[in-house]
Amino acid sequence: MNEEIPLVGGTANRGLVFRVGDTVRRPLRATSPATHALLRHLEDVGFDGAPRFLGTDAAGREVLSYIPGEAVTPPYPQWAFTESALTSVAALLRRYHRAVSTFDPARYHWPRWVPRPFRTGLLSHNDPNLDNIVFRDRRAVALIDFDLTSPGSAVWDVAAAARLWVPLRPDADITDARRGHAIRRFRAIVDAYGLTGADRDLVVAAVTRAPRRGDRPRRLHRVLDGRGRARRAGPAVVRAQRPAAARGATLTGFREECVTASRCSAVTAPCHSSSGRVTRLPR
Repeated sequence: MNEEIPLVGGTANRGLVFRVGDTVRRPLRATSPATHALLRHLEDVGFDGAPRFLGTDAAGREVLSYIPGEAVTPPYPQWAFTESALTSVAALLRRYHRAVSTFDPARYHWPRWVPRPFRTGLLSHNDPNLDNIVFRDRRAVALIDFDLTSPGSAVWDVAAAARLWVPLRPDADITDARRGHAIRRFRAIVDAYGLTGADRDLVVAAVTRAPRRGDRPRRLHRVLDGRGRARRAGPAVVRAQRPAAARGATLTGFREECVTASRCSAVTAPCHSSSGRVTRLPR
């Protein structure tokens, strides 16, 4: 019998996910039938960037195929903070969205996760966190953990990825090589995905609405008012929730810088954010 090897990462299922040979065993959920239908569809259309659903085991756990590679977990490798890793995440999301675009989610029960203004009917992954993406040769090749997948939009996924991978938080809370580069990296992921027109403005609105990984709808607090001030939440929640591009930035200022960045692609003339920083990417 194959040994059960615990897999690190995750929050809701921490300590409950195991590798057994070339398979992964995970707890079932109320929305598992929907997730399994999605994974079957992705297999049918030839998308290789997601695990295959293989059934359930004697312990009542779902059995998925194991995807070889490396998820980004602590201690974080420095290559995970490079722009090439960031843009490969955008490319993977674009491939996933293309594959899932022909799937009809209407027959299944999904978590209620994405705010109504950002729902187009496309199934967004909703949790493209560092430990939910598998890399090979330092390039994103697969998404895992579809527990939060629900009707959403491509824009919502790009926003979620930006908040987690750029990351979009105060510089004081960033201790690695990404510090001080939030706006440049934000535009890099928007450009790499290929958002155009109104979607480049909409992704800014989605960024300021997107909850951080680990929060669930029932526990999520609206911790920022229209002027970027925290309310009705403890300090730890406020720090985790506030979307800001630089130390002391307000929500309004952050929106302005992101709008500037999203409207200036890497092939245009240099653009400047409201703080005066050049936000043009090198070609």
